[in-house]
This record gives sequence, C-alpha cells and structure tokens, in this order.
Amino acid sequence: MANQSMEIIAKVLEQSAKLVEEQVDAQLAKLNEMDEDDLERLKERRLEALKKAQKQKQEWLSKGHGEYRDISSEKDFFSEVKDSKNVVCHFYRNSTFRCKILDKHLAILAKKHVETKFIKLNAEKAPFLTERLRIKVIPTLALLIDGKTKDYVVGFTDLGNTDEFTTEMLEWRLGCADVINYSGNLREPPTATQRSGTKFTKVEKKTIRGRGYDSDSEDD
Repeated sequence: MANQSMEIIAKVLEQSAKLVEEQVDAQLAKLNEMDEDDLERLKERRLEALKKAQKQKQEWLSKGHGEYRDISSEKDFFSEVKDSKNVVCHFYRNSTFRCKILDKHLAILAKKHVETKFIKLNAEKAPFLTERLRIKVIPTLALLIDGKTKDYVVGFTDLGNTDEFTTEMLEWRLGCADVINYSGNLREPPTATQRSGTKFTKVEKKTIRGRGYDSDSEDD
C-alpha cells in the first residue's frame, strides 16, 4: 500500500515538472520568435511602466506618504484625508500604553506601503471627530478610502487579543480593508508566528459607516 502511494506521488510530481518545463519552453520559444523591434518595444514598455511607478511614488511622498506622522488638529485631519486616496489614522492617547505598541508597527508599515498615508491624532484634541466617528475605545484605527471611513480596527481584538501581535498581523488586517496593497493571503491571518493558543477574529471585507463600540479590555 505504501509503495503504491509513493508511486502515485512520484507520478504526480513527474507530471507537474513536465508541465512547468513545457510552460518555460513555450515562453523561451516566444522570446526566440521576437525580432529586435519587438524586444525594443517590450523594453520601452517596461521602462515606461517603471517611470510611471516612480512618478507615482514621488507624488505620494510629496503628500506625506512614506512616514508615520502626528497631526495636530481636526482641521489637519480633513486636509490630510482629502489629499490622499488611502489613509490609516490612529486615534491615540498619550497615557494609553497600547497606543505606543501600535505606533511601532505603524511606523514600519508607513515605510513599506508608500501607497497609503499613515497618520495619528490625539483623540483628546479631536472631540468632534471622535464623536462623529463614534470612537469609544483607544486605540482605534480609522481606515479611509476616497475620504470615507471604510473600516475600523478597534483595540487589539482583530489582532489576536494580544499585545504581542506582529507587524505582519496588522498588515494583514489593513489588507482586509483594501486600504493597502496586500500581496498575501487575505483568507487567513498570518498566525504562524503568533503564540499558540491565541484566538483570532476572522475579518470579512465590509464597508462600515460610523458604528458604536462597546469598551473591551482596553484602558478606556
């Protein structure tokens, strides 16, 4: 029985290798069929795409992307959100320890995901916004796309209910809201590096328009 299973596995591997080889051969044949003009046009298209991507990156950087910044007022919030398509705003309080934990991860992600603006705003200096967005738990991340609040990350519930969540876990959660360009698997969180026994809340993509929150185990 074991030998039969091994033979089946070997056959499947052989077929897979043959398929990959055929695909590579097809690509090489296609390249061989291209003349110098075709190769030159391909090179020009790739160069144009690189130039366009670099121009877009410079535009984002000029708008404050690429760094995690503290904004001083509610007025600044509206101008920052209006200026960028994707925005992650951390509503924090200086006396809340978990806000400092989020700061560390957000600073890393701001540099990695230049396509998104990462900012923070002291909730005590933004009574109008916290009331309008119904922010009752600190820390809360407001995730905005095209000037509208699409989702929230409230406390650490969606991050495994632990202070020791990874940057990758937060990155996955932001990816679920489409507020960053996430290249991983959105169906399951990156739990491999988390402590065993940690519980996670699976997040479905959704649009949220101002909801109320019950206080969890947060400082508030």
